[in-house]
Amino acid sequence: MRRLEVDNVKPNPTASDTDARNQPVYGITEAARYLRLPPTTLASWVRGQSYKSHGYARKFRVVIELPDPKVPLLSFLNFVEAHVLAALRRKHNVALPKVRTALDFVSRELKIDHPLANVRFETDGIDLFVQHLGGLVSASQQGQIAMRSVLEAYLKRVERDTDGRAVRLFLFTRTGGDESRDPKIIVVDPSIAFGRPVIARRAVATSVVAERYRAGEGTKELADDYGCKPEEIEEAVRCEFAHAA
Repeated sequence: MRRLEVDNVKPNPTASDTDARNQPVYGITEAARYLRLPPTTLASWVRGQSYKSHGYARKFRVVIELPDPKVPLLSFLNFVEAHVLAALRRKHNVALPKVRTALDFVSRELKIDHPLANVRFETDGIDLFVQHLGGLVSASQQGQIAMRSVLEAYLKRVERDTDGRAVRLFLFTRTGGDESRDPKIIVVDPSIAFGRPVIARRAVATSVVAERYRAGEGTKELADDYGCKPEEIEEAVRCEFAHAA
């Protein structure tokens, strides 16, 4: 069974290094596909990117810090960070240096690391971030409200424990339309199936369902076998087909 790829984000400085959420297990290409991101985009977030400006070679810092900078694998918490960051890139196309500057500002003000994966980002931090980022990109008040709305829609896909730490992420499985209506059926949980996407209600790996579907088995047959609803099978197949596209 292949492993996914994730980045070691430590939203809680006391979190154990043996915590499954902090382990580097998701490769950049695979994580990017499940998050519906270009692999080069995710790679630039976690490894930085070289570019030229006025004839000079430059490189901007990473936005998401990997557990081991020498190993190009993300942790589950990195996976969550990339999920939230995608909201700004996918919907507003905000330049990465601006995002990093705003995140640095929030980290200093709230004294927290990796704010995108931290529960405080959802409470007092998100307004600081949006206001500061809005100033950096000259966004109107209406634009800032739109940014906050998009971020909230993405943050609602993250499930947290009693300490506020991210423990599960419900993947988007559809393209286009209103993402706030995307069903919460497929989940990534580091404690289940080695962090691979599964049908949340039955913990059935989407890769297994999709493989049988590709072999010619029907939705109803698969639903009966796994005790799932037909729509759950459909979302599992949609998740993997989008991943393979």
